[in-house]
Amino acid sequence: MGLLGILVGLAGLIYFAFKGSSILIIAPLAGLIVAAFAGEPLLASWTQTFMPNAAQFVAQFFPLFLLGAVFGKLMEDSGSVTSIAQYMTQKLGSQRAILAVVLAGAIVTYGGVSLFVAFFVLVPMAIELFRTAGVPRRLMPAAVALGTTTFTMSALPGTPSINNAIPMPFFGTTPFAAPGLGIIASVVMLGFGMWWLKRAEAKARAAGEGFGALVADPGGSVEQAKEDPIVRERATTSQAFDPAEIDRSDETEKVPPILLAALPIIVVVGVNLIMSFAVLPRMDVSFLAEARWGGVTLAAVGGVWSVITALMAAIITVVAINFRSVPVLRKTMAAGANASVLPILSVASLVGFGAIVAATPAFEDVRNWVLGIQGGPLVSLAVATNILAALTGSASGGLTIALDALGPTYMKIAGEIGMDPALMHRVAVIGSGTLDSLPHNGAVVTLLSVCGVTHKQGYLDIVMAAGGGALIALVVVIVLGTMFGSF
Repeated sequence: MGLLGILVGLAGLIYFAFKGSSILIIAPLAGLIVAAFAGEPLLASWTQTFMPNAAQFVAQFFPLFLLGAVFGKLMEDSGSVTSIAQYMTQKLGSQRAILAVVLAGAIVTYGGVSLFVAFFVLVPMAIELFRTAGVPRRLMPAAVALGTTTFTMSALPGTPSINNAIPMPFFGTTPFAAPGLGIIASVVMLGFGMWWLKRAEAKARAAGEGFGALVADPGGSVEQAKEDPIVRERATTSQAFDPAEIDRSDETEKVPPILLAALPIIVVVGVNLIMSFAVLPRMDVSFLAEARWGGVTLAAVGGVWSVITALMAAIITVVAINFRSVPVLRKTMAAGANASVLPILSVASLVGFGAIVAATPAFEDVRNWVLGIQGGPLVSLAVATNILAALTGSASGGLTIALDALGPTYMKIAGEIGMDPALMHRVAVIGSGTLDSLPHNGAVVTLLSVCGVTHKQGYLDIVMAAGGGALIALVVVIVLGTMFGSF
């Protein structure tokens, strides 16, 4: 009965999330269903299992959600994201429309700009660029997804994404875990994705397919997506920005020069690197062993500290550069801060649901099945993160649930066989960003809506360009990591 309860709870979670119900309501309800089937006390499951685990997630990662959302809003309202996108468009031109969109998205998201900020800024430009170039509109979501939701989210060393931060407290790693493997994975993702999209573009041109029907307001779908409550509910479980806050502040009419626009992104990467390898290793943090500081080691908090410091430095930089040009700085900061609240509570609710599942006696069978998967711990870890990210429609939610339930076990295995935890970090992050792109995924739903493209028109290309390349990269990393270890 316990295993049946897990399946029923997951099915309910998936169904109602797909329908656009609030995850804040359906996650605890689904958890209570699991507890009821397992014969566990319902109120205790909610207050003593669900809530402490959800609260722990908030305590660990709210600074990243908060600072990431504020930074993204500042980059949007200062015109920095627009400046970068315009620069890539001008340099590459309509002849390389797909590559321009991919690289513009990659630059801003690797620099820490929230995914949905990138969507709402890049898509109107992509619409004009694709229309001028005669590239089918249906390929636009896949191009944006390739640049924003693949290698810059899970593979590039030092990326400040939430997904890259989640394994750090579990494995004691830094944002630069397994940098060589991360770079290889990024090349695979970008290479395969571009191959697929250029192939699709060539086939469309040969068939005489153009951009598609012209409309009076080519960017109208963007405004509709901002107002769609279903898009909002699905979006906030997959990334750290609430779309409802996009229009709560004003964007400058004059964009900064490209060098000034890109400087905050350079600061994010540079400060992250310096903190990870120069500052924190030299700090005296013996005080962390005291009970009032949690009795932890630097390995448990150092990675998060690096990203927090990098984002704070970038926020200071973008404010210093643009404080005269942002129309109302206070409104921009408030919109960014507010945009972080619903996403972290939504993902934390998924984590709470996972905690109830992991606390049931039946989960021991699930754990044994996962650990018994042939191919070694890297394969079983990849399978676990893939399945949970796919079921929840959230890479961050699925990854946290997997590591909450299995992280200590994998750390023990790593110690026994002499495996570098950095390798597990990279496999787990890449694994969470492969099968999460199912039709109910919040980023997929939002991106298609913003682009004005239906699932029927654009979903296959998203799966192949974004998910297919990530899956191949995951296999490559597992093979290389098994043969040569972490590098």
